[in-house]
Amino acid sequence: MNKYDLLIKNGMVHTAVESFEAEIGVSEGKITAIGQNLGHAERVIDAKGMLVLPGGIDAHCHIEQESSTRIMTADDFYSGSVSAAFGGNTTFLPFAAQHRGQSLREVVDTARERARNKAVIDYGLHLIISDPTQNVLEVELPSLIKEGYTSFKVYMTYEMLKINDREMLDILALARRHGALTMVHAENNEVINWISDRLIQRGYNAPKFHAVSHSPVAESEASRRAIDLARLVDARMLIVHVSEAEAAHSILQARNNELTIYGETCPQYLFLTAKDLDQEGMEGAKYCCSPPPRDKASQEAIWKGLKNGTFQVFSSDHAPYRYDESGKFHAGRDASFNKIANGVPGLETRMPLLFSEGVGKGRITINEFVALTSTNAAKIYGLYPRKGSLVIGSDADIAIWDPKWVRTIKKEMLHDNMDYTPYEGMEVKGWPRVVISRGRMAVEEETLKVDRGSGEFLPRTPAEAGRELPISSPLSPSRNFGAKLL
Repeated sequence: MNKYDLLIKNGMVHTAVESFEAEIGVSEGKITAIGQNLGHAERVIDAKGMLVLPGGIDAHCHIEQESSTRIMTADDFYSGSVSAAFGGNTTFLPFAAQHRGQSLREVVDTARERARNKAVIDYGLHLIISDPTQNVLEVELPSLIKEGYTSFKVYMTYEMLKINDREMLDILALARRHGALTMVHAENNEVINWISDRLIQRGYNAPKFHAVSHSPVAESEASRRAIDLARLVDARMLIVHVSEAEAAHSILQARNNELTIYGETCPQYLFLTAKDLDQEGMEGAKYCCSPPPRDKASQEAIWKGLKNGTFQVFSSDHAPYRYDESGKFHAGRDASFNKIANGVPGLETRMPLLFSEGVGKGRITINEFVALTSTNAAKIYGLYPRKGSLVIGSDADIAIWDPKWVRTIKKEMLHDNMDYTPYEGMEVKGWPRVVISRGRMAVEEETLKVDRGSGEFLPRTPAEAGRELPISSPLSPSRNFGAKLL
């Protein structure tokens, strides 16, 4: 009879592709056996009536990061990782954000130092590129990709972050050569500014006009343009935080045309609407994010996209700016909508919300839930099969879910450093009882069990030679032409 450090018994195991009854044996932080009657262990968890899932991977969150206006997010790598763990996550991927004039290498070193002695779960880092100088493109980026920083985000909006189309083509071409992935915030900056100027000139300053200024057309146009730029150079691209139907349709159409385009959406586009911004006083500021929540029809389009292959990844886009002068009101309590800090928190509630309203209401299957919240992110971002799977040899990152646990979301129950949650009062059914990180009890009996700084940095694998979600057909002439220009 084998002996393990940990044995999980009597649970129903669910992966992205199958569901089965099995025991899972863990030794030295790895899954070493999956089967029946595995034997003895130093610690046995009886998971009867529970769901045994891969730990979640939140692939888009802003932790201990300065905005372009130099506002620091409320969560550092300790509070952010603790909150993530209590929501069923065992890995997260925050950003090392470059601002104009900064060395990308120095930005990465700063983020690594901030995380080193704080994170309680494993983490990687995306890069944010706002200043693609010759040195960044020819020296820093190629070197950092080799070191495991294989994804970077670019912006088509925000005055201090946005890059132009030529710069995006340079970045996309470099990513293609080196096996990296470009993530895009797709909104047309000129459209947003044009509408904003006219609203403010007419005295329409309240938070609700943030949603008006960020027209769906700004998002759909920028999404189509980004896809065309990626198509020109045959580059992999992921469009982040998609909120509306036309942008979603463009992603699905690109995928149907066998382009390697991925889509991501977030809880705010399923559970909030523009009406949440229309509240008395400045309360609507709590719901200001970009793109903004839309309407009920857009919510249904996003739900459809989770089911039909438009979206591969469901992330939080956790951007924690407190409801005070350190965050939302950095420009003053009476600031106009375009001066309110953009972002909503959601790291801890991401998976429970999708489980309750998706799996619980029959909108998605449990296997699709696993794919959207864990496995696909591991594949796309170069962490698979170490992360995002329950297979022999993978890290023992496991979340044991109680599908019958009913909870009402309240700020007081969450573990981030925020002073509000946009999901206050929502009732959810299903939450993880036990979260295991590399074989260690991370969360048990609603108590943190791991030490500050015990999370490990995850260098990731460049993927151009074997694309994670491969396409089977040869390049079409329109794609191949751009590839020849590189």
